Amino acid sequence: MNLHLQTWREVEAYLTRSKGVILPIGSTEQHGPNGLIGTDAICAEVIARGVGDKTGAMVGPTINVGMAQHHLAFAGSMTLRPSTLIALIHDYLTSLARHGFERFYFINGHGGNVATVTAAFSEVYATASMRPGTNAPSVRCRLKNWWESAGVKALSRELFADREGSHATPSEVSVTFYAHPEAIKHAAMQPVSSKARDFADADDYRRLFPDGRIGSDPSLAKPEHGKRFVETAVEDIAEDYLAFVGQA
Repeated sequence: MNLHLQTWREVEAYLTRSKGVILPIGSTEQHGPNGLIGTDAICAEVIARGVGDKTGAMVGPTINVGMAQHHLAFAGSMTLRPSTLIALIHDYLTSLARHGFERFYFINGHGGNVATVTAAFSEVYATASMRPGTNAPSVRCRLKNWWESAGVKALSRELFADREGSHATPSEVSVTFYAHPEAIKHAAMQPVSSKARDFADADDYRRLFPDGRIGSDPSLAKPEHGKRFVETAVEDIAEDYLAFVGQA
């Protein structure tokens, strides 16, 4: 169930039976010649809704813009500064905690978010710990990268082997093609792009990876593959979510 499609009374009733909420987080950034700019947010949102449907969990609004400064040399990409994203997540979670939510489960679609989201969790814990009268905060946070579940990794190896790469991957592009078949794109590209290398700012990234990909072949993306990735990710992540909200 989507938080933004509920009334306050419905949210209040939900909190009598569960303290957990799923929060999809992604990015708005280039994804190579045929990948949608909203890929990371689309993947996180579609999978989060599937997990919510499977577990009966509340699903909060998607955080569509993440920490993606290294993609800014490509038109359409957007970013938040790490400090801005930390403040945003902190305020999201402390707002929801006020109402009684205690277990915050982020389904992430963008690797560049990991360090910043983890730092945001520390800010949330610090706020809880420094409340007057308590030093045992009940709030717990978890970040789950959808592409790292065991089932998704196995499916990626089965379908794409060493052509998966690490950015603008055929797996994530397949998920977007499944979610939005009306937006499927085709583009000429070399079978495999440049291999992963260290990079710093946006100009450095564009110099190293001129078409935006890193070691990937998204020409292999198909909507039917995307359907399998979504179903597999939902199955794996639902189990992890239920274990998380069940922790004392």
